[in-house]
Amino acid sequence: MARKLAEVARRVGVSEATVSRVLNEKPGVSDSTRQAVLTALDVLGYERPTQLRAARARLVGIVLPELQNPIFPAIAEIAGGALVQLGFTPVLCTRTAGGLTEAEYVSMLLDQQVAGVIFCGGLTGDEHQALLERGVPVVLLNAAVDYPGFPSVSTDDEAAVRQAFAHLTAMGHTDIGLMVGPGHHMPSRRKATAFEALTAGSTGRHPVGHALFSFEGGQAVASELLAHKVTALICGSDVLALGAVRAARRVGLRIPDDLSVVGFDDSAFMNYTDPPLTTLRQPIEAMSRAAVTLLANQISGDSPTPHELLHEPELVVRQSTAPLR
Repeated sequence: MARKLAEVARRVGVSEATVSRVLNEKPGVSDSTRQAVLTALDVLGYERPTQLRAARARLVGIVLPELQNPIFPAIAEIAGGALVQLGFTPVLCTRTAGGLTEAEYVSMLLDQQVAGVIFCGGLTGDEHQALLERGVPVVLLNAAVDYPGFPSVSTDDEAAVRQAFAHLTAMGHTDIGLMVGPGHHMPSRRKATAFEALTAGSTGRHPVGHALFSFEGGQAVASELLAHKVTALICGSDVLALGAVRAARRVGLRIPDDLSVVGFDDSAFMNYTDPPLTTLRQPIEAMSRAAVTLLANQISGDSPTPHELLHEPELVVRQSTAPLR
C-alpha cells in the first residue's frame, strides 16, 4: 500500500496524504485532483477501492470525420490498439450522412464521463469551450481546425508540399497546380500557404483548387485545374489524386506522359493503382501512438504540451510522375 501511495502521488504530483484522502473518500480534495488520482490508479494498473469502482472512467473517444478515406481506419486501428494496451476502451465516433454530427458525439462522450478524446475532425466553438471547461484531456490528430488549449500531433504540411514541388521541378515541370480540401480545413490551408510561398514570383502556371475530400470532388476540381494547361498536380489526399487521374483520362491525357500526379497519405493499395501513385506518406503509426501517449499523460495528471508535434512525411516515388516531355 505504501508503494502504491508513493507511486500514485508521484504520478499526479501531490502528496501521499492527498492520495490517501481520495482513496478513503475524505474531504479537502478538489474534484480535479480527485479525478487525477483515480485516473492514475487506472493507468498504473492498481485496483480502485470497492466503493470507488463505479466511478471508473476507462472510455476514450476517437472522433473521425469519415471512414471513406483509408487513412482514417488506419488511425482508428493503431490508436485503438495502443489505448487497449494501456487498459482503455476506445469508442469510435465517425460522422456519416444522416448520422450524429461531431458536436453531438462530443456531447455524448461528455455524458459518458470519458477519460479523454483523440480528435481528428472539426468542433464548434461551444463544444471546444465545453471540453476546456470540463477539463477533459484532448489531443488533436491532424485536426481540421487549430483549437487553442489542446495539444496536437500533425504531419508537416509545409514539408510535404516542398518535397512534392522539388520532386516535380527536378523533372522539369514548371506549370504545377495544387488541389487540396476545403478552405476552412487547416491542413489544406497550410498546404496552400506553403505552395503560394514556393511559387511566388514564378513565371509558370500555378492554379490552386479546393475540393471536397472525395473521388468525385477531386475529379471535378481537377478538370478545372487542367484547363490551365498544368503538366503536374499536387493533391491533398490520395483520394483526390485518384479523382485527378480520372479527370485527366476523360480529356485524353495519359498519366504520367501528359500529366504527373502526386498524392498525399500513402493509404492502402496506392501501390496497386494504375499507375501506382507517387505520394507523400504520413507516418500514421508514429503519429497515432504519439497522440495516445500525450492523452495518457494528461489523463494521469501531466500538463499538456503547449507545442504542436510535427511529423515529417516521406516522398514515395512510383509511376504516376515522370520527367516533362
